Amino acid sequence: MAPGRLRLTRRRFLKTSAGMAGIGGAIGLYTWRVEPHWLSIVRRDLAIAHLPAALDGASLVQISDLHVGPIVDSDYLIGVMRRISALRPDLMAITGDFVSYRTAHHVDDAARVLEHLEPGRLGCAAIMGNHDYGWGWRHSEVADRLTGRLTDLGLTVLRNESRSFGGLNVVGLDDLWGPNFNPQPLLAGLNRDEANLVLCHNPDVADLPIWSGYQGWMLCGHTHGGQCKPPFLPPPLLPVKNRRYTAGAFALADGRRLYINRGLGYLRRVRFNARPEVTLFRLVAV
Repeated sequence: MAPGRLRLTRRRFLKTSAGMAGIGGAIGLYTWRVEPHWLSIVRRDLAIAHLPAALDGASLVQISDLHVGPIVDSDYLIGVMRRISALRPDLMAITGDFVSYRTAHHVDDAARVLEHLEPGRLGCAAIMGNHDYGWGWRHSEVADRLTGRLTDLGLTVLRNESRSFGGLNVVGLDDLWGPNFNPQPLLAGLNRDEANLVLCHNPDVADLPIWSGYQGWMLCGHTHGGQCKPPFLPPPLLPVKNRRYTAGAFALADGRRLYINRGLGYLRRVRFNARPEVTLFRLVAV
């Protein structure tokens, strides 16, 4: 045997194998029990043209993808709603997928979770995601019932609509995969001299030829950050055509900007290097 070379004995092989199995087990336990509920509060500025002076420095919280239903622990989500309320933001935005719909009682479960969320001082704008349309994302009656329950809680649900919150015009697009996606009339009618902010669940909408010169921010969810992201590599699974759209901020070629929130829930209880996210924006006038 050459000097300095170790011979792989049976004992050494078993010891190495046991160590690797232990590491694999620890990673598996972490991805299942720890990271899915290890909340990250991301703080960043959000620069908006024509923002009223009264909103310069105001706070906006974005949450997304709660996926209330048979998989995500409602007690975990209720705890997050209480943490968000304690931040006392001026404005909130919820960018879709309130439920992972299986039966009608999941709409009621979502309302019970959101009872623990205090809307911001200026209100809370919300939009529908694909899962909010039930099986196959085609059932408008599910989204209609969910809209009613959210409205009763004081949320403003925007379905191809816009609403002013203290001088910030929030534009809510319905979901790309749902049956009511119709953004063109709304976007074509935007006043470019006002402060505008677009909410849309699926970031693939950013690549459609519908924007009519809009130059502001678009807040999205949908991707969950891939849920499992190898270090230094892109996520292997993403529910979007444009694989660039993972999570975080993106500058688009025409001057628009996109932010993708990693969401709070999951379709399967597993996250790795993609912690659940609450985004706390500081509005900045430009």
